[in-house]
Amino acid sequence: MSTGPADPAEADRVAEFTAFRKRMNERILAEPNQVVRRFFALDTQTYQPGALDLKTKELLGLVASLVLRCDDCISYHVAQCREAGVKRDEMFEAFSVGLVVGGSIVIPHMRRAVDFLDRLEQGEAGAPGAHEHG
Repeated sequence: MSTGPADPAEADRVAEFTAFRKRMNERILAEPNQVVRRFFALDTQTYQPGALDLKTKELLGLVASLVLRCDDCISYHVAQCREAGVKRDEMFEAFSVGLVVGGSIVIPHMRRAVDFLDRLEQGEAGAPGAHEHG
C-alpha cells in the first residue's frame, strides 16, 4: 500500500477526479443532445447486473480501460470495482490481464491505477458514484 503521495499536488487527486467528473457530466447532460444522452444511458444500462454480475462487468471495464490506456476510465473503474466489492487481489488479477493483453505500454497506466486504488483505500474520497462513464 502507498505511504502517501510523493507529490503534494497529487494529494487530492481522488476528490478532484470525482468532483470534476460529476460537474462535467451534469454540464454535458444539461445540453439538449439526444445522442449524448442516449450514449450515457446506454453506458449506465450496460453495467446493470444481468447474465454477468456488476462486479464482473466492472472488472471487464477496468481491463478494457487499461488496454485502451484511458486514465480517467481506469480511475473510474477502479473506484466502481471497489464499490462493487472487488478485493485488492482480484483487482491485481485484472491488472495482470490488462497488462498481458495490452503489453508493456500499459505499465504507466497500471501505476496510476494502483496509486488511485491506494488513495481510495486510504479513504481520501468516495467512489465516483452513479454510472456515467469515465
